[in-house]
Amino acid sequence: MSQSEAIDDYSLSRVPQDQRQSMFSILLVRIGALTCISQFLLGAALGYGMTLWDAFLATMFGSIILQVVACVLGIAGAKEGMSTSLLARWSGFGRYGSSIIGLVFAISLTGWFGVQNSVFAEGIDAVTGGKLGFVIASIITGLATTLLVYFGFKWITWTAKITVPLFLIVMGIGVYQVLKNHSLATLATMEPPGPLLTIGAATTMVAGGFIVGCVTTPDMTRFAKSTKDVIWITVIGTFLGELGVNLIAVLMAHAIGSSDVMAIVMQLTGLMGGAIVAFATIKINDINLYSSSLGITNFLSTIFKVQMNRGVLTLILGVIGTVLSIMGILDKFITFLTILGVAIPPIAGIMAIDYFILKRYRSELDASRAKGTLPEYCEKINWIAIFAWIIGFASGLLITWGVQALTSIIVSTLFYYIGMKVMVPQKVITLSESE
Repeated sequence: MSQSEAIDDYSLSRVPQDQRQSMFSILLVRIGALTCISQFLLGAALGYGMTLWDAFLATMFGSIILQVVACVLGIAGAKEGMSTSLLARWSGFGRYGSSIIGLVFAISLTGWFGVQNSVFAEGIDAVTGGKLGFVIASIITGLATTLLVYFGFKWITWTAKITVPLFLIVMGIGVYQVLKNHSLATLATMEPPGPLLTIGAATTMVAGGFIVGCVTTPDMTRFAKSTKDVIWITVIGTFLGELGVNLIAVLMAHAIGSSDVMAIVMQLTGLMGGAIVAFATIKINDINLYSSSLGITNFLSTIFKVQMNRGVLTLILGVIGTVLSIMGILDKFITFLTILGVAIPPIAGIMAIDYFILKRYRSELDASRAKGTLPEYCEKINWIAIFAWIIGFASGLLITWGVQALTSIIVSTLFYYIGMKVMVPQKVITLSESE
């Protein structure tokens, strides 16, 4: 494999079997994506507005939604060796529809990159006593993460091997400090220090906090060797990250009486702990940027016939994400999570129904997989999928009772399945991949 191919990382092709990686390597990346400062930020937000029991229920409900989405799509990604935005071509959306999906992922994940980079920069600035300033710190952290992602998935796995253990050690120290100075029973039963959050709203926040990561699970699991590996990767990663980090953050927020993440970490673990937690942000932000580059690669290839290298796009998106962090995207964090929590789940439902139940392009996928190529044909765009997505998104946004993330995925899935059965009983093959 050439240097150019390595940096492009099979963005528009299947991952060959000889390039698949061990379950442990991918699992570390997955755990790293969840045991991170953004997850801690979410847990602190829950703890500031909920009791421990209510936060546990919201986290559990949200985690179940995330786990189902991640496992179903992750298995498809591993089987086909394709990223989410590429797989979407033959899983409901068609060639042009998948490019729209890729663009949505890219915008969402670039926004996430800005959020994470803001936290990273604030942490570095705090550790240096404010000498750098937020803007300079944002530029340094943003460019450092961008250069790491430029070199592809293998570099990301090595970063996770270093940062995951360090982050877990700091969390352990934080828990020890909390339990040393506070009664666990008191923290678990005390009223939240901030404005109250409902379980439904909190569940949508939990789902929104990692739903893009779950829908883009194939971006990682396309490197997996088996379905069994995917199941272990998603189950361990989701429940360890969501339940573990969220509930620890809830207790810490109760103990400090604040939702300010870096204030909590610095007060409980000191400067070294703050530095480690800030640095550990890189292990989730590299995944954000990586998946964003894959989505844009697919979009440009499909819409504009431009075969741009994923590494070059990484540099461009990294700069955009860094600018967003400087502009203050972190201040819109909860609103951002709520929108993602209802906009992204419908995509997963539509893809899962098409790939596993309708199986419209299964024969083409099977035949091409045996040759290590992509299917020769696919439909241009499936408007029923697009309408189902829009209706699911609108339903989740407008129906505020219950769990909005669950509402959006159920409505879109039912609309798509019924629509395809009634209006498009046969698959449509209209476009060659070479066109």
